[in-house]
Amino acid sequence: MTTQANAENCVAVPEPQQVRDYLSGHPEFFDAHPELLSTLKLSHASGTAVSLIERQVQVLREQNHDLRRRLLELVEVARDNDRLSERIHRLTLELLKAGSLVELLDTLEHGLRNDFMADALVLHLRDLNEARQRETGARSLSVDATLKALLPTPLIDYKPQCGRLTHEQVVFLFGEQSAAIESCAVIPLGERAELGLLAIGSRENHRFNPGMGTLFLSHLGELVASLLTRFKP
Repeated sequence: MTTQANAENCVAVPEPQQVRDYLSGHPEFFDAHPELLSTLKLSHASGTAVSLIERQVQVLREQNHDLRRRLLELVEVARDNDRLSERIHRLTLELLKAGSLVELLDTLEHGLRNDFMADALVLHLRDLNEARQRETGARSLSVDATLKALLPTPLIDYKPQCGRLTHEQVVFLFGEQSAAIESCAVIPLGERAELGLLAIGSRENHRFNPGMGTLFLSHLGELVASLLTRFKP
C-alpha cells in the first residue's frame, strides 16, 4: 500500500507550458474528450465562472468586434485615399492649363489653399532674378553649406520634410508669414532639388507631422518641377 502511494506521488505533474504545448499541437483533443468541456471552468470579467465553450464564444465575439473595427478603419482609409486622388487629379488638370509661370503659381496656390487646407505657400527657386521675383512672388534660392545645414532633409536627402520645424527654418521658408505657421511641409523640386523648394504651411500643429506619408508630396514636387521647366524660371 505504501509502495503504491509512493509510486503515485512520483508521477510527474506536467508543467503549464507542457499542457499548453500539447493542446496547441493537438487541437482535436477536446473532440475526443467532449465531457471535459462542461467541467472546465474559466474566470470571467464579471467575476463568475464560465465553461470553456462559453469562454470560446466570448473570445470569438471579441475577435469579431476587433476585425470589424479594423475593417471599418481600412474602408475609411480607402475612402480618404479616393478623395485625395480625386483632388490631386483635379489640381493636375488645372496646373496643366497654365500658360505662364505666374499663372502656374497662382493655380498652385489656389489649389493647395482650397483643396488641401494650406494656409501659406512659398516657392523658392534657384537663382531667380529680381524681375522674376517681383513678377511671380517666388523667392530666389541660393544653396550653400549653411542652407544645407539648415534644411538637410530636402537639400541633402532630397526628400519631403514634414512637421514642426525650428524657428530659424520657418522664418527662412515663410518670412513675414512665419509667426502664423505651426507645421509645414518642405518639398524638393527637381532631381537633387535642382529647381528649388516648395514650402507649404499650416496654422494647425498636426496638419503636417513626421509620421505622415510623403508619397503625395513627392508626386506634387515632381509635377511642379516638370511644369516649371516649361517656363524656364
